[in-house]
Amino acid sequence: MTQGTRFFFLLMSVSYISVTSSVKNVIPELSPQEYFSNLQASKASLVYFQKDVSPHSEVFLEQLENSREALQDYGISILKVNCQRGEASSYCRGDNSLGKVYLFRAHVLVHELAIDALFSLDAIVANVLFALLFNEVKYISTLMDLQHLEDSLKGRSDLAFAYVQAIGTAEHRVFMEAAFVYGSVKFALTTEVAVLKSIRSEEPEVPSSKLFFCHCKVAMDPKQPCHRTLMEQPLTTLSIHKFLKLMGEPLVVKVAEDPEKISTTHLQLGLPLIFILSQEETLEADKMIAESVAWQLLGKAGVLLLSRNSVGLEVSSRYNVAIKTIEEDMPVKYLTLKDADEIVALVINGEQSKPSLDNNEKEVYEEEEEEEEEEEEGVKNENNEQEIQDDEVVESVVRDRKRELPLELIHTLAEESFLSFLAETNHTAVLFYASWEAVSLVVMQFFLDVAAQLKGTPEISLARVNCWDWPQLCLQENVTQFPAMKMYTRERAWPAYSGMWETKEMRKFIELSRNSCPVRLMTSEEIEEYLSHKNSTHHTVSVLGIFDSSKSEAREAFIEAGRILNGYVTTGIYYEEDATVLSHKYNVPLPALLFAKPATQQRNALQLSQYNTQDIVKVIRHALLETFPEITVENLPDYFQMKKPLLILFSDGVPSEREEEQMKHVAIGEDHKTFIACWLNLKNTPVGRSILKAYFGNSVPPVPLLLWINLHSGGHVFVFPSDQSISETNILAWIEKLNIKQEAPRATLSVKEWKPRLPAYDFLSMMEPTLPEFTIYTQESISIHQEEILGEKKAEAAMDSTVKQKKPTGRVLQRTAPHLGAKEKQAKHHSDL
Repeated sequence: MTQGTRFFFLLMSVSYISVTSSVKNVIPELSPQEYFSNLQASKASLVYFQKDVSPHSEVFLEQLENSREALQDYGISILKVNCQRGEASSYCRGDNSLGKVYLFRAHVLVHELAIDALFSLDAIVANVLFALLFNEVKYISTLMDLQHLEDSLKGRSDLAFAYVQAIGTAEHRVFMEAAFVYGSVKFALTTEVAVLKSIRSEEPEVPSSKLFFCHCKVAMDPKQPCHRTLMEQPLTTLSIHKFLKLMGEPLVVKVAEDPEKISTTHLQLGLPLIFILSQEETLEADKMIAESVAWQLLGKAGVLLLSRNSVGLEVSSRYNVAIKTIEEDMPVKYLTLKDADEIVALVINGEQSKPSLDNNEKEVYEEEEEEEEEEEEGVKNENNEQEIQDDEVVESVVRDRKRELPLELIHTLAEESFLSFLAETNHTAVLFYASWEAVSLVVMQFFLDVAAQLKGTPEISLARVNCWDWPQLCLQENVTQFPAMKMYTRERAWPAYSGMWETKEMRKFIELSRNSCPVRLMTSEEIEEYLSHKNSTHHTVSVLGIFDSSKSEAREAFIEAGRILNGYVTTGIYYEEDATVLSHKYNVPLPALLFAKPATQQRNALQLSQYNTQDIVKVIRHALLETFPEITVENLPDYFQMKKPLLILFSDGVPSEREEEQMKHVAIGEDHKTFIACWLNLKNTPVGRSILKAYFGNSVPPVPLLLWINLHSGGHVFVFPSDQSISETNILAWIEKLNIKQEAPRATLSVKEWKPRLPAYDFLSMMEPTLPEFTIYTQESISIHQEEILGEKKAEAAMDSTVKQKKPTGRVLQRTAPHLGAKEKQAKHHSDL
């Protein structure tokens, strides 16, 4: 192909893309008779009546076309009426339509907008939303207007108040978009510099846009002014979202656990946490100090009141403040304070404030300072991933925010109605969420899908609690991360759901939790019905614990294990006098576990040698893992956490019968305990192609492709020779060469640690392993799993025995401030939503 030909094809491609893009944004042109029927009920429409074509109107139409997609996100359609077609509408006659566009809601005219004010995409979106929200977003002309609005909101709602330089600017647009999305906070704005200077006198003659959060909801006394907090960042979509999220957090949170394990919204957004250590005798005084500090550090740090009696907390009595920053390698710092003012100065000024140290501490502190400076210098140019929100999740919420959700399917609970509602229902699934948090809103859609599927199901109720509105209720229910789902019965509250946030898995958990586990079985007929129940909706594996009536310790441990696994697997228990009959039937000594999959009638028994509850839970989970599993995104954590090399067959579809047979022989062979044999279907899990490309670059070998991947030791990737057939003999011989290091790795994975962008997105750490489809295990393989679990238990016990217990004592707050090295770092990349 000649250069000229290539250029021609390139030019055609660019032209095609340009035409396709322009067609996507073309505004429908209607006649005066057609436009009225196109005004949809309950929807807003922006209509332009075009009388003639002029350069001015063409420029405006171009901007209008560019804004079409943005306005569609808010359910606003754009229509163009050609006044020269058919009988003229009243808007086409005379000079009515010159220089104007009309905003309709259904068939009612809402507002007329001057074309001169719609000079850009930002201006169009800002003005249209401002007109549409005319009754919701108040315009403030004077300071008295603002004070009257604040007075009307006291004790009821908070206020987001913005100064923007002009109507139609980019800052005005993002503020109006926030007002369109957030419902429980009132919004107001002004363009009057005098109003801004009346509440913030230090502003220059030409001030930049500002956003204030007016805390009117807590101002119960009519004479008490609304406290105002200034957002210090420029007005962008992300900064407003973060700011409103922080303003919705509780002022002071009371905690009673190790600060190392605590993660709040502040920490997730890159802000430090200040812990004020308290004791029962000084609780009220400490609480007053904490609130004073919290008001001054709103939007800059989180403040928590930490009980010295917290479990596992061993802190010298001389310390009364702790600081936790976002740096994962930095432990929590404990310091001695002189007064609350120094805490505020420390957070605001950073290095300019130093904690008061005695002579013994000074040298150590200076060394720590030098180390911190070196670390900061080393990471100065690194992109701070902790600062970056999960934009894809947020974008999906913004894109779908006009989708009407069937919220009537679930009950809305508040502090007053929570306990009474639970008392009236047998089984209730409650979703705790934050209304401004993107992941919460996505999970809410799954939760509503579950509610729609379970509509009419007896004895199951679904409810929701907005932790933004009821933070104390969520703290009482031990909900510290959002979203969280918990099951409640009249007898007890179950632990939070820890599976995948997905409709099928959530419904499975809710339905299985309805049955109290383990189910006690009394007769052989009940056992047979339990094990061969073919009408199981979710095709779960049934686990039956068989116990001698004298083995009460093992029986109680299994009962507790069944409660822990409730919602994930069905468990039953049998401990009648004739339990030995079942023991002989399945050729297993007591106590024993019997696994059955009703769909295939496969059954397998194993002896239970450990009587600890956690050990039983681990044994059950290990026993339910497949022999030769298909690796998917959902089940990878189950196998990854075993920390063994993966012998993985990449296949473009289901492996051939011969390949599957040979791989299964390898999987159940003598050496299978040292690695995991599995396969990955590139059609079902397309990310596998990206994995192969990461290993081999652009020269990916053809599939089927057998790899040995040692993720936990060296990160080496070995490729099975392409000139050999995939057979048990060849594979075992190849593995032997790998063990004696006769093969060179094809690729080596980077030692860089892959971390979630924010602690709240560390979903793998929150998830319990899923329970895969049932597979038959040999007695030898089960005993190996039990030996591994016993070894882990002994190692943990040996570590625990080395820890010395210290009894912490309280100390009254004493006026000092620690040094806080947590400086805000700007993210290098972000595109506003």
